[in-house]
Amino acid sequence: MIELLSQVNYWHWLALGLLLLCGELLGTAGYMLWLGISAMLVGIVMTFIPMSWQLQWVSFGVFALALTWLWWRKQLKQDASSDQRRDLNQKQKQLIGQTTRLEYDILRGRCRIKLGDTTWAAQSDQDLPAGTLVKVIDVDGITLFIDKA
Repeated sequence: MIELLSQVNYWHWLALGLLLLCGELLGTAGYMLWLGISAMLVGIVMTFIPMSWQLQWVSFGVFALALTWLWWRKQLKQDASSDQRRDLNQKQKQLIGQTTRLEYDILRGRCRIKLGDTTWAAQSDQDLPAGTLVKVIDVDGITLFIDKA
């Protein structure tokens, strides 16, 4: 087995990389992508620097772990920023700009208002009498910030 491993050259790594990348086309959701690129990198490095079979497999593992970790970090940042801008399935963000009439007097500070078929925790910077038309101007968690419309 060791004799077989010591005969591996850069063409074998490039072929393995292409095979793994073709396997990624079958829909493995990225699992083979970074392994395929890592195998290609080992093949490219081997064209310039001869390596023992042990170093080849270690460099393949290091490349695979490093590429996977770098992609994960990039994707994590992108997902976090897109979650902040997303309004889909976030009812409280969809309420910004909506108006409603107050059913009772509100004293300055925290209160509850009815918007649609739900009551929400709200906060107002001023006293508002019942019947006043108010508009949702901002949201923090589940607290709506309201102002006179």
